[in-house]
Amino acid sequence: MRAVVVRRFGGPEVLEIVDVPVPEPGPGEVRVRVAAAAVNRIDLSTRSGALTAAGLLPPAPEVWLGWDVAGVVEAVGPGVSRFRAGDAVIGLRDVLPAAGAQAERVVLEQAALAPAPRTVSPVEAATLPLIGLTADRSLALTGLAAGQTLLVTGAAGGVGGLVCELAAARGIRTVAVAGAADEPEVRGRGAAEFVARTDRLGAAVRRLVPGGVDAVIDAACAGVAAHAALRGGGTFVALVAPYAPPPLRATRVVVQEVYADGARLAELAALVDAGRLTLRVARELPLAEVATAHELLAAGGVRGRLVLVP
Repeated sequence: MRAVVVRRFGGPEVLEIVDVPVPEPGPGEVRVRVAAAAVNRIDLSTRSGALTAAGLLPPAPEVWLGWDVAGVVEAVGPGVSRFRAGDAVIGLRDVLPAAGAQAERVVLEQAALAPAPRTVSPVEAATLPLIGLTADRSLALTGLAAGQTLLVTGAAGGVGGLVCELAAARGIRTVAVAGAADEPEVRGRGAAEFVARTDRLGAAVRRLVPGGVDAVIDAACAGVAAHAALRGGGTFVALVAPYAPPPLRATRVVVQEVYADGARLAELAALVDAGRLTLRVARELPLAEVATAHELLAAGGVRGRLVLVP
């Protein structure tokens, strides 16, 4: 089977498509025939060596790419009870030494998988696992209840857009930050207030929410600029550790770390089917054009996800 691998760090030119043996599922594992696999910024950080340099990925002669997957169960290992061959599934590969999800097949633990949403295509479904679980966990870490206020930076992006929808469903008043042209999009996804991207973010938000918001989810890595919009004693959720500001003014600063939670992913898939979460695909590309996907994502300005189809 074909899979995407990196044998040396660098730009998109280091990406290789190689032939490897079809993996066999072990106890508690499921082999999925991949229908679609999204490309995420963590793939860019993996390819460039940034994750390894930061101590977040151990050095290895080969690094396999791809976290998100949508596909069909092809085989199951001993002890698997939740899935059987032919089931349409989605899943998240977080820590696994074997081939990643950007491949023709991938083996995952059954706990990392969920039934695929029924109302969207596999290409759309492949965009949900990483950003959906990240958005959901980030919102949970804020501890907010209905009526409280939340600032979301990067609200037009994958994680930020889903945060807006999840927060609106819980009655949380969201202030969304994005480019000026994105205002209709983020308001349509549940944001109550909008602030165009600015260097004086704290002042702009405090004009809308005197005293500051109760919590911040910093999907755009604005760091201390977004922290300036937070009230004393509030909660700041960072998605990337180096951009987490110090806990000034008795605030609580936490770094969200996503993990493969198949049970919660199933609940998010049900929200997709209920029309309460929106999945956006910017472009579909064949697996052989993985380097093009990296170039497009690195250039920025992509609205929606880039998805590889083996």
